[in-house]
Amino acid sequence: MKVFVIIAVMCVLFSCKQEKKYHDTNHDRKSLVTSDKLADILKFQQKLNDEFKDPETSPLADRFRIDFETLDFFQPDTNYVIVAEFIRTPEALPFSMPTTTDRESTEVLYGIAKFTLNGKKQQLEIYQTPELITQEKYKDYLFLPFTDATNGEETYGGGRYLDLRIPDGNEIVLDFNKAYNPYCAYNKKFSCPLVPSVNHIDSRIVAGVKDFEKK
Repeated sequence: MKVFVIIAVMCVLFSCKQEKKYHDTNHDRKSLVTSDKLADILKFQQKLNDEFKDPETSPLADRFRIDFETLDFFQPDTNYVIVAEFIRTPEALPFSMPTTTDRESTEVLYGIAKFTLNGKKQQLEIYQTPELITQEKYKDYLFLPFTDATNGEETYGGGRYLDLRIPDGNEIVLDFNKAYNPYCAYNKKFSCPLVPSVNHIDSRIVAGVKDFEKK
């Protein structure tokens, strides 16, 4: 009888332990995914700050760069890491995209991203720059300029950009935490593509880089 009781107790303990282990493992897996996304966002922010501090890569005039410490970012939010449907447009022809100067930028509509954000369906055009794809490190580079309801308030009035890479399948990840300002937001000597009107997001994108205050 004692042997049976001991075995029964051991079985109950083992069962509870297994159940808790499964629960912890599942929780840890979710935390790991979130942590990876967060780490990737923080890495992007650090890299951007490093570029702005470096006189070789910074768009800032020397008088602003000397005391530069960090750009102003929204708090990282993994809800703005969006997996969008990606529809390729292989028949699209090159066109001239206006810029902030007399220069025009040649672009090709590479695809369209469709997704839902803050309860609203959105659609954005994604472009490829022909002159860049001849360079090895940019051969799969895609360009997504967009505006949203924060422009002119928390963010730069002319909109922001996302750098993307050509995906393998029919989905593309849009991480708006990596949305950054065009260089002309910091220095008027730069020529920056203007965001096409079709790429307006009817929502507030409180993620990525905020507007730059010259002090």
